[in-house]
Amino acid sequence: MIPWMLSGLLAFLALLAALGAAGRARAVQGGVALASAGFVLLGLAALWQGGTVPVLLPFGPPWAPLSRGPDGLSAWFLMLLGLAGLPAALAGWAAADQAPRRLMLWPLLLAGLALALSAADAFGLLLGFALAALTAHALLSAEGAWVTNPRLGRLDLLATLLSVTALAVAVGLLTGLSGDLSFAGLRAAPPEAGQAAAILLLVLPAAAARAALPLLAPLPPGPALLLVGGAMPPMAIYLLARLLLDLGGPAQPLWWGTPLLAGGALLALAGALRALRQAELSPLLGGVALAHLGLVGAGLGLAAALRAADLAPLAAMAAGAALLHLPAQALFLALLWLSAGEVALGAGARHLDRLGGLIHVMPILAWVSLAGAAAAALLPPFAGFAGGWLLLQALFSAWRAGPLGFQLLTAGAVALLGLAMASLAAALLRFWGLCFLGRPRAPRTLGAAEVAPLPRALLLALLLLSTLLGLLPGPLLRLAEPALLLLTGHGGGPELGGLISTSAGPLAADYAPLGLGLLLALLLALAAGAMRHASPHPSVSAPPWDDGFMAPPPHLPFGDPATQPDAAGLATPMRPLLPRWPGLPGAVRLPGRPRWRLRPARRGTARRALRFSLGAVVMVLLLLAWLGGGA
Repeated sequence: MIPWMLSGLLAFLALLAALGAAGRARAVQGGVALASAGFVLLGLAALWQGGTVPVLLPFGPPWAPLSRGPDGLSAWFLMLLGLAGLPAALAGWAAADQAPRRLMLWPLLLAGLALALSAADAFGLLLGFALAALTAHALLSAEGAWVTNPRLGRLDLLATLLSVTALAVAVGLLTGLSGDLSFAGLRAAPPEAGQAAAILLLVLPAAAARAALPLLAPLPPGPALLLVGGAMPPMAIYLLARLLLDLGGPAQPLWWGTPLLAGGALLALAGALRALRQAELSPLLGGVALAHLGLVGAGLGLAAALRAADLAPLAAMAAGAALLHLPAQALFLALLWLSAGEVALGAGARHLDRLGGLIHVMPILAWVSLAGAAAAALLPPFAGFAGGWLLLQALFSAWRAGPLGFQLLTAGAVALLGLAMASLAAALLRFWGLCFLGRPRAPRTLGAAEVAPLPRALLLALLLLSTLLGLLPGPLLRLAEPALLLLTGHGGGPELGGLISTSAGPLAADYAPLGLGLLLALLLALAAGAMRHASPHPSVSAPPWDDGFMAPPPHLPFGDPATQPDAAGLATPMRPLLPRWPGLPGAVRLPGRPRWRLRPARRGTARRALRFSLGAVVMVLLLLAWLGGGA
């Protein structure tokens, strides 16, 4: 029943594309919202059933018919597709976007992604991915993402074509001489040796390009960015999970997951540092999204390595961390992107140095954005913490998996992810503080108004869903058991995801977010009551963050912007660690030559301290390994 309902939704999306070409913008946005809600419901239904039986379609390539039917893995990502499309469509409805020529690409993008996710064979997966990737490039071009930099648009098109070609070659290598393209047939004959290495080298860059480039596109925050940035990166993660973990088989060696583990940790750090040095809203939040995708990739790579070491429960923990982090990421990134769009609309600026003081004129948006930033910063008990906590628990337990080289890799991944999480928290604190605290840095900022009722309701709904996911991650993790069985051969069981708690094993601590949230709320209430009772003075109103500057003079009613911290100033402590790329302080363009020369960096204490710390950690690990070998 579910495969035929998915086919009906695909036909409905094709009708919506025709309506968009005819100029029916409102009908397209409403239809996309309905189709996205249908994807969420069908994905949840398929997960509840443990997957569906594939249905053969009466058409397809000459050698085999197409088959359709989501299993546990594709049902999880089908639910994520609905979570990406629904807020984007509702935000477009609220913004009254009357651009039907661009809106006709929305249902085509969702149809391509749904076609890839609902396919039970490699040909349908490749066909849907090609349609979605080309449509995403066309949508970004129609939104004007490449107007200021056409070279980046040509690079995105080239990356799209190369990604499709690489995946086609990888599918051909998986199929071999059998000609069976069904997932069941491919799963029965996993690749080996050089064939497996070639598939890994083809799939990793293809998925990385489709995950990163939409988030690096210079697109202002809005419904289009929410749709492309929320739908395409999970599709890249699905390709990695399907082709490398599921169809790769359980007999792969330990090195099979190490490139993905190392690449995910490096991507997490690179995305966090990008968010820390950006001063505009879209690139900053794009770096946040890249950092969280790196966490998910590291979880999948660790799961592949642990499965190869016959540690299925630990592999299920790592894969569960990755799967659990994806819906949390979809919710709080949608919340942050929509908040950034409302900030740009109300304040008339997207640069952090043109904002400030918005908490006085947009209080609801300020507190909703704070909750989204806390979830993205992986703070408990918000939605992002459970997946990050499970991933770190799996990394801490991975020392049992293999030789010294893999143990050093996991120790390095822990160090990189720790630095990435700290940088991510600093970047989000910088984002929220400069946007909403302090004084207005421009007259337009002070004239901003509170969010309209419909966008406000959408933001509050996202906040509610994100809060529920943060307080009750266990039931959602139990729902992911069919996907975990395909990825690791172990479903996790009740010990991994309980009703009100999440466990990392019998010898590790449990995480009970509901109890932790109630405890934190009680402690905050007691502290506020004690401060109010102990204070001898009556309460007065004061700016949430005045940074010590005095009241503005009459000739500067908004204050002197130079007396407040700016975007570059708050990133100064991390400047010795940031790469000196063009556009950053320290990069000088040579006259008459289109190249960049970097000024010699100062030998700051932060860089020396980092090198000393990493060297000391490596020496300690080598000493422990030598002592353990001698014993």
